[in-house]
Amino acid sequence: MPESLVPQPTAITPPAPAALQEPLPRVAIIGAGASGLAAAKALHQAGVPFTCFEASDQVGGNWVFKNRNGWSSAYRSLHINSSRTKMAYTDFPMPLGTPDFPHHSQVAAYLAAYVDHFGFREKIRFQTRVRRAEPELGQWMLHLASGEREVFDALIVANGHNWDPQWPDPKVPGNFDGLQMHSHTYVDPLEPVDCRDKRVLIVGFGDSALDIACELSQNGKARKVVLSQRRGRWVLPKYIDGRPWDQWTAHPANDAGLLRGLGPRGVRHGDAAKALQRLTGKAQSFGLLAPEAALFEQAYSVSHDLYLRIGSGTIAPKPGVRALAGRAVTFEDGSAEEVDLIIWCTGYRIRFPFFDESIISAPDQDIVLWHRIMDPRYLNLFFIGLVRPQCAMMPVAEQQANFVTAYLTGDYALPPLPYMKAERFAMADALKRKKTSGARSVIDIECPSYFRDLRQELARGRLRARTQGKPLPIKARAANASAVAKP
Repeated sequence: MPESLVPQPTAITPPAPAALQEPLPRVAIIGAGASGLAAAKALHQAGVPFTCFEASDQVGGNWVFKNRNGWSSAYRSLHINSSRTKMAYTDFPMPLGTPDFPHHSQVAAYLAAYVDHFGFREKIRFQTRVRRAEPELGQWMLHLASGEREVFDALIVANGHNWDPQWPDPKVPGNFDGLQMHSHTYVDPLEPVDCRDKRVLIVGFGDSALDIACELSQNGKARKVVLSQRRGRWVLPKYIDGRPWDQWTAHPANDAGLLRGLGPRGVRHGDAAKALQRLTGKAQSFGLLAPEAALFEQAYSVSHDLYLRIGSGTIAPKPGVRALAGRAVTFEDGSAEEVDLIIWCTGYRIRFPFFDESIISAPDQDIVLWHRIMDPRYLNLFFIGLVRPQCAMMPVAEQQANFVTAYLTGDYALPPLPYMKAERFAMADALKRKKTSGARSVIDIECPSYFRDLRQELARGRLRARTQGKPLPIKARAANASAVAKP
């Protein structure tokens, strides 16, 4: 379908700058990646004063290859797995001529262009790391690496959650005599380890694991590639009937799509699963574990090459790792392989290095937030992009940022605090009940449902705000504050 005919998403729109006599609160944003930039743009357009703190020398976060902040997990060959039209912010499409699945360098350039197009680059403080953030008399005190301190009325956290490597926990029994590394440090087949002519074990089954396994299985790369998966999940091809796979569904900011509104959800997902298996075959036919839940009811991976590589004999699928001994790796089915290198593609920890754990933490890698944005204990603290969406992150961050901006400008009013607390845990419990063998976390979201819930809550809150006279929920006590001198 030509792009001009693709239905445009109906996003949550940010409030226009209001002619308010009362000054708006001063806001700090931590992080200038895709989520932090969405927050910055929404605040900028609404006239909310803010400062965005970025530890690196450029915007883009995880999409900046070899980012100077040391946190990027981008590898040299990385391309996105959501198509460009589904990944882009709703009001800033990727340039014409951009491929369906852009390279990480194109995404980084797009994010930089986004900042300059909307004109808020001067509000980003580069190479400024926030060492500590703590509540103080109803505001937030930020302690910077320079030794300076600054006070803000509200704080938006957008530091991402794909930067602190998660190693197997509990640790795999035994000892391994070869080389080991986490996928976070993988750059290409030669860096940081020369993988040529090595027997390589990839542990994990997310997008990065499949990308790395397929890359190393090419001629002239690793001598052998073994892929270990602990749990079964669906694998979607990048193209279905000549179109990017996610073009068969509506943009998540829309209310309807090809696979939605056509009967009960379970029936829709079941029909989609049957169609996918007719197209690609069943995972079990390729020696992989069967998915543990219905399609779209658990995390899935996207790879156009995996089944071909397995079918060509260049990737050997195995179940989970049971034990290590020297160079031998024993798997849950009792089989064993001799390998020289293990690449652990085991995800990332959720961590906030600037918060004391008594303020906010994520035990067991779960954090329960109201609508995935707020902790009712702190009504001036917001999290943007702290989700694992079944879609691209940018539209999600954009919707969350516009929601928060509506609140900060008085266009939206929160429900009563007891209701927020009860709803917060009800949301988490509902997801945990759907959890299949640990395949889901409370930060996982199904995008259309999440967007719909957020829109409905925004409508209710706007009615509350009008009824109350649209008062500002957070007073601008720090509006004229300047940097506090070094102690």
